[in-house]
Amino acid sequence: MMLIKGESSFWINKNKILPGKFEWQGDYYAASVSEKDLGAVRNYIKNQEKHHSVKSYDLEYQEFIKDNNIDIPMG
Repeated sequence: MMLIKGESSFWINKNKILPGKFEWQGDYYAASVSEKDLGAVRNYIKNQEKHHSVKSYDLEYQEFIKDNNIDIPMG
């Protein structure tokens, strides 16, 4: 993940895709998705901008953590 984040941010900044400097957040989370859920995940990604205009990313993240009983250690 570190390599993907590093290479992609380098490419974005080199090609001046954004007006300012692009940086990823420091942390990341990864999870697998079953093949039967692939369509729902693709649909979520496709409609992410619209979805987050109704429910913020932060709220959705907190709900996900709570619903899945994930323990996030404080740094």
